[in-house]
Amino acid sequence: MLLRRMFVMLGAVILVVLALAAYKGYSIYQQVQMFSAPQPAISVSAAAAKAQPWQSRLPAIGTLKAFQGVDLTAEVQGTVQQVLFQSGEKVSLGQPLLQLDGQVEQAILATALAVRNLAQVEFQRGKNLAVKQAISKSEFDRLNAELLKAEASVAQLQASLDKKRILAPFAGTIGIRQVDTGDYLSPGNTVATLQDLSKLYVDFFLPEQTVPLLAIGQRVRLNVAAYPGEVFEGEIAAINPKVEETTRNLQVRAMLPNPDSKLLPGMFANLDVLLPGEKPVIVVPETAITYTLYGNSVYVIGEKKDDKGAVVKDDKGQAQLLVERRFVETGERRDGQVLVLKGLKAGEQVVTAGQLKLDNGAHVSIVDDQAQQATTP
Repeated sequence: MLLRRMFVMLGAVILVVLALAAYKGYSIYQQVQMFSAPQPAISVSAAAAKAQPWQSRLPAIGTLKAFQGVDLTAEVQGTVQQVLFQSGEKVSLGQPLLQLDGQVEQAILATALAVRNLAQVEFQRGKNLAVKQAISKSEFDRLNAELLKAEASVAQLQASLDKKRILAPFAGTIGIRQVDTGDYLSPGNTVATLQDLSKLYVDFFLPEQTVPLLAIGQRVRLNVAAYPGEVFEGEIAAINPKVEETTRNLQVRAMLPNPDSKLLPGMFANLDVLLPGEKPVIVVPETAITYTLYGNSVYVIGEKKDDKGAVVKDDKGQAQLLVERRFVETGERRDGQVLVLKGLKAGEQVVTAGQLKLDNGAHVSIVDDQAQQATTP
């Protein structure tokens, strides 16, 4: 009786173990089938590598400077008698801008003129007497020296009096005045700034390696934050004959017209120096490049082929697409495009979005780039 009960229990245990083994085997079979089933295509966006003419450029940043610009200051001391300009006014060459009180100097000048007139009379009298040998030569020389001294004194006082009036050294736009009538000015006090905005300079620096590529007259394109999307053009006017020892950079100056006075001195400018000649190159969207420590690469899209070289098609009759990771050598970047120097041919399709989901040989399908559609007007 006991033996029979043991056989029954053993049989039940065996049935339970067999049932568990069957369930586990079925689960493993399902997992194998799931992993062995063909993976669905990964959706990516793509663009074709294009061959187009490319003009090389040297990027730089610079600062705008006036063609002529000064801070007007007083050369002599005095009280402001008249302010002869309005802030922001356009002035011409030689236009009076400020008059200082010169009454004391005028009085001293009147005295000097009287002394000079007397010296002229005495010199003329001495000259007549010298002809008749009525006075000595040394006396005549003294009278001549007195006349020259009186004339020099008059010229000195006249020059000092002229400095009481400030004139525009060149035509331009005068800034906000810093003085008012009645102010006392010492030498060096600023009256206002005067800027010639008809044309501007832009000063910038380039690495010393670019020296062989630079020449006077090369075109320059620049833009400023004040006018986004607007491009201003000029040309190189001067190249510094010395490389800065601390930075190993070369200072370059370009000149550009400013007929509407839109640009102002002191503005920050992003610019490109246009190098001569255009050459056909391969370009791809900047988003197609994957940058790593091992090098730059792209995913090139191609058709899957069987052992006989025939294109493999899906159930819809369309060719199955695979990606190949290919390392490339890149060059300049501009306006969302990257120059590809090596590793890619014109017409090849490259992945522009979805690279993080890919590996070499992954099955993909091409969809429209939603981000690109959103930015397209």
